Formats: sequence, C-alpha cells, structure tokens
Amino acid sequence: MSTEAALDSLMEEARSITGSSQSKVRDSIVNSIYQTAENIASDVVSCTSPKRTDWDRKIDNILTSRVWGFPIMFGVLAVVFWVTIAGANVPSSMLAAGLFWIEDRLTGFFMAMHAPAWFYGFLVLGVYRGLAWVVSVMLPPMAIFFSMFTLLEDLGYLPRVAFNLDRFFKKAGAHGKQALTMSMGFGCNAAGIIACRIIESPRERLIATLTNNFVPCNGRFPTLIALASIFVAGSVSLSFSSALATLAVAGLVAFGIAVTLFVSWTLSKTLLRGEPSSFTLELPPYRKPLVGQVLIRSVLDRTIFVLGRAVVIAAPAGGLVWILANTMVGDASVLSIVAGWLDPMARFMGLDGFILLAFILGLPANEIVFPILIMSYVSGGTLMELDSLADLRYLLVDQHGWTWLTALCTLVFSLCHWPCGTTLFTIQREQKNWRWTVLAALIPTTAGVVACIMLNNLVCALGLVY
Repeated sequence: MSTEAALDSLMEEARSITGSSQSKVRDSIVNSIYQTAENIASDVVSCTSPKRTDWDRKIDNILTSRVWGFPIMFGVLAVVFWVTIAGANVPSSMLAAGLFWIEDRLTGFFMAMHAPAWFYGFLVLGVYRGLAWVVSVMLPPMAIFFSMFTLLEDLGYLPRVAFNLDRFFKKAGAHGKQALTMSMGFGCNAAGIIACRIIESPRERLIATLTNNFVPCNGRFPTLIALASIFVAGSVSLSFSSALATLAVAGLVAFGIAVTLFVSWTLSKTLLRGEPSSFTLELPPYRKPLVGQVLIRSVLDRTIFVLGRAVVIAAPAGGLVWILANTMVGDASVLSIVAGWLDPMARFMGLDGFILLAFILGLPANEIVFPILIMSYVSGGTLMELDSLADLRYLLVDQHGWTWLTALCTLVFSLCHWPCGTTLFTIQREQKNWRWTVLAALIPTTAGVVACIMLNNLVCALGLVY
C-alpha cells in the first residue's frame, strides 16, 4: 500500500471513530502537532519576551473574531481609500498643471515648425494629452495606495484577512488562500492570477483565476474615485465629501467581494464541482514595517511597473482615438458612428454608446478607459485640460446628460467587465487553455451586463430618474 493510500485509510478510520468531519479531524491533528511542538520547545527554549507573544494573541483575538474581524477589515479598507482619495487631489492637480504646461511648449514648438495640423493633432492632442491624463490621474493615487497596501502586507495584517475570509470561501466551494490572491488583485489582476499558484488544488486554482477580475485593480481605481467624488461626494458639503466618496468606493469593493463569492459558489456547483480542500494558515507574528524599504518596493516594483505599462499602452490608444474621431464619413466621425451602433445596447444597460466604446477600446489596459471616454466626448477627439472635478462634472452632466444612474451603472460595469489584455494573456499562460481564457472574459462581462440591465430597469421602473 502506498503512503498516500495508507494516510487516506487512517483518515477514514479516524473519522469513523470520532464521528467528525474530515476538516475537524484535520484541525485536531494540526492542533495536536502544534501542541506537541510547543511542549518540546518549552523544554529546550526559554521565552525572553512573553509580553510580545501575549500582545500578538490579544490583538488576533480582536482582528480575527467573528464580531469585530469584518468591521475592522472594512474600516482598514476605508482608511486606505480615504488616504488615497484625500491625499491624491493636490499632487494630481500639480502634476496635471506641469504636464499641460509642457503641452503648451510643445504646441509653440509645432507652430514654429509649421507642422501639418494632422501631425500636431495626432502627436500632441492625441498621444501626449492622453499620456498626460493617465500619468496625472494615476500616479498619485497609485503611489499612495500601493504604499499603504505594502505597509499592511509588511505589518502582517493580510494573513489575518485571509483567515477571516477562509470560512466564506470554503462555503463557496473555493480555497481559503483565494483571499490572498484576491488581495493581490487590488494592485494588479495579472499579479493576482500569478498568485493563484499558491493554491495546490487545480480546481480551486481555476476558480480563483476565473473570479479574480471582480476585485478592482489599480487601473480601475482612478475611474471609481473620480466618479464617486463627482456624483457621491458632490452632493454633500466639502467637509464630508472625501469621507462619503471613501465609503462609496469601499462599498463597491465590498460588492465586488460578494460577487466573487457568489460566482465562486456557482462555479463550484456547476462547471467545477468538488469538495473544498482545507489548509492550515499559520498567522505570522506582527512586525514593525521597514518604512523605507516598503516605500522603495511599492514605488519601484509596483507603481512604476504598472504606470509604465499604462503609458506604453495609452500612447497608441490616444493616437487611435484621435484618428477615429477625426476620420470623417460624410458628416460624422468614425468614432461617433461606432458609438451610435452601440448606443441602443448601451442605453439598455444605463450607459451610452461612447461609454461602452471606451470600455471596448480600453481592452489593452483599464487605465485608459476613462481618458478614452473623455477624448471621445470632446469635439475633434482631443482631451480637455480638466483642471478640477468641477470641469469633469460639467463635461459629463451638463454637456452629455449623465445622471447618478449613469454614473452608478458605469461604476458597476467598471467593476464587472472583461479583464484587461495583460490579465487575459496571463490567464492563457497560466492555464494553457483558450477555453478557460475565453470563459474568464465571459463570466465577469455577463455579470456586469446583467447587473447593469437589472439596475437600470429597476430604477427607471420606480421612476427615480427623471
């Protein structure tokens, strides 16, 4: 008899003797192993800092409790978003002012060189202005968010998040480690897909892969933050605006986690049936974060990497949108014609044709969806010099008829739509199967379309939008 078969036989014998489930037997075995190890260690090792151990356990009793664990998790998430939203406004404005000052110098240079209008429009109004928007909007919140997230990781709090969510993922038929891969997805969904390697079970690894896109990556946060600041925070006084925008973004993230659990449960009952496997998560001790190393790691390894990818993709995308917006067929541009084709379906979803087209053209990277939308709205396909959220609100609400429902449906679809090109490429490399790659795009897209249609028709039926 092989070792594995012998272990299975012993496990079945233990279950029959104790009358407990396999997971409880496994937990008893693990507890016994740890207790034996502690007894052996206590005979040969003297503890020089018992207070440290006591404090770790006391803190864990609060952070991982069934009563306080989740409110604290939501509170920590809200604080991270609040610091990101409140701290990014000033540097974003300063960065935008500097980049658009450079644009003025470029404009003067092209005029002095008597460059053709199409050449100037393509390079400056299309490529450069799209890049300026992506950098000024993305860099400050991304640098703040990644630094905060890395500090939590270095502190040792993320394993506690996985511990709290473990029972929910187990009930959904998934693996508890999916909480860790989901957390990685906040920075980049492609990184979250690669992190799924820590899940040993192929079935549960696939569930984590197919649902990772439901947590917003850093490329989607600027859109979520901007729309929440305009349509949620803009309805209250300035002193409460950041807090309300923070709660709105945190609520959207919580909604994404709920959708992740629901889709994981659906997959575990249909395409990917099976018993969820157990795992033992050893909570590491809390440690003082090395702030200098955290900042360097978050800025160089994460912020610059993601921003560099966005810049490389945004440059040709900005040029493409300018070409589509300035190529005329009769009296209409190619961009407006395509948006017109998409408009009936988009209106049924609570969007408009330009919004849906921006998501389609933004397939290479989520970072460029909002810049493409703004470029599409502006006559001639150039990106406006938006100096404040008030200018952006005027463009969306006054010029293009957005309502709070339009913003809400856009937020929901931003949360639930196809993964970016990099994430799809990563899924293909990890799974080596085009069927699962296509399914990874269809599942969130279907969820987003259905959610937007239901939301739009429900609100309209109740007469809440005029």
